Amino acid sequence: MNILIKSCLTLGLLFAVMGGHAQVVKKSESDNAKKGNTQLSVRAQSLYDTQGASDADIPWMRVIYRQIDLTKEKNLPLYYPEESTENQENLFRIIMKLLANNQIPAYEYLDGREIFTDEYRIKVREMFDRFHILYAEAKGYSEKNPRFTIEESDIPANEVLSYYILEKWIFDRRTSQMKPSIEALCPVLHRTGDFGGEPVKYPMFWVKYNDIRPYIARQYILASNENNIAQYNYDDYFKMRMYDGEIYKTQNLRNQSLMQMYPNDSIRKQAQDSIERQLKNFNDNLWVPTPEELAKAKEAQEAKEAKDNGDEVTAKEEDKEVKSTSRSARAKRQKEAKVKKQKQPKQQKAASAPVRSVRRTR
Repeated sequence: MNILIKSCLTLGLLFAVMGGHAQVVKKSESDNAKKGNTQLSVRAQSLYDTQGASDADIPWMRVIYRQIDLTKEKNLPLYYPEESTENQENLFRIIMKLLANNQIPAYEYLDGREIFTDEYRIKVREMFDRFHILYAEAKGYSEKNPRFTIEESDIPANEVLSYYILEKWIFDRRTSQMKPSIEALCPVLHRTGDFGGEPVKYPMFWVKYNDIRPYIARQYILASNENNIAQYNYDDYFKMRMYDGEIYKTQNLRNQSLMQMYPNDSIRKQAQDSIERQLKNFNDNLWVPTPEELAKAKEAQEAKEAKDNGDEVTAKEEDKEVKSTSRSARAKRQKEAKVKKQKQPKQQKAASAPVRSVRRTR
């Protein structure tokens, strides 16, 4: 009887240990699966879904195209680190990995036209072949779910030296404010030929900002050299407009860039500055100024006019003083010349003929 009881206890303990081991293995496998899965859940994606203003709420809008030069100091966070580290990846590597895993769509770069529809969605394999990027089909590849693997060394991150950004500056009737928003990004390859020379720019594709936003919001970056704490992510970097971009085009009826409209460099720079001022001062021009603001502006105008008038009076006084000084100096010179002339002794005139003395002769 005792032997039977001991056998039952031993078997029960053995089954308990095996079940616990199976649970531990199952849990560890699920943890590894979670770590390897880069797909965002529906709930995580919904956190970044923002409801934009409808067409009825937008009485004014302007579309701006900017070029972001990654060699400028403000734009360096988009380029570095060139090689991926344990905690950091640059923007282009993130985009390429998302495309290779078929997690986001990309669209053809059409010069002057941006159409984000399925008709113009690019095929990733063709894009890799076009730009000579090495790849291999990933495990689970299919025609409906094309997935690829790219080695870190085969991603041409060092050749992407600029981005094109499509911005929309929208006046929202609901809040009565101008709000800029980024619609899409386009990485641009800078490649030189076999014989050197100036690099040629190759715009690769457009990706919609809202598609990549949930992923880049998880990547924290160093925004400056003075502060080495990575307290901003890529989404903060774009939303806070920490980049420095030059306007190269605005949406217009003729669909021309500023280079085509203003071939002269100085005139084109004036046009760019004028557009920047218009966007910056749009909100200020919406509101009627308060009495305090009017009084302050009036004081500033009066001070400016007084300064200008003071400068004119000073100039007239200086001119008058110069003229007076010149007259007094001329009178002084004339007086000195007259005094000098009076002090000079008069010279006796020499006789023209010899004088013959006449003596009385006796």
